[in-house]
Amino acid sequence: MKVEAGTIPGLRIIEPAVFGDGRGFFMESYSRDRYAEAGLPSEFVQDNVSCSGKGILRGLHLQHPNDQGKLCFVLEGEVFDVAVDVRVGSPTFGRWEGVTLSSENKRQLYVPPGFAHGFCVISERAMFSYKCTDFYAGPSEIGIAWDDPELGIDWPIQSPQLSAKDRKNRPLRDIPAERLPRYE
Repeated sequence: MKVEAGTIPGLRIIEPAVFGDGRGFFMESYSRDRYAEAGLPSEFVQDNVSCSGKGILRGLHLQHPNDQGKLCFVLEGEVFDVAVDVRVGSPTFGRWEGVTLSSENKRQLYVPPGFAHGFCVISERAMFSYKCTDFYAGPSEIGIAWDDPELGIDWPIQSPQLSAKDRKNRPLRDIPAERLPRYE
């Protein structure tokens, strides 16, 4: 397993060891002890899977309180996965990083608590999976506009399909600072 630091401290890009032959491949998508040795959380409490078609964008989402770290990977297809630092007081507040995750490259992205997260599907269909360090808590959910001009995320699609809920997301500057996580 290879673990790289992202351009924003706390983000991790993971390339699991993949063992393949003519029959297919085998890989560990998660191993508590191995990931803990690499500095990643050793406890995840919820696993989620979403299936989406090309051009669908989900996000940007976070929870606060009940902040979640997320270990993201793709089971089928390809997505552009994005994490945005929204921790008030962080030296990288408002910066984002995007990583292409696919069933071909088998890469994973660890998004720590305090970051907004979203992804868009760039293949015909994608099955996206992520492990969470805390349970879903609807009242704690915050949505940030995918196209916030101050964030300037360079999405690989121009006119994504959004949920009704995500169409109502506001720019980061319009979210009261007391609703956002703090940098520690």
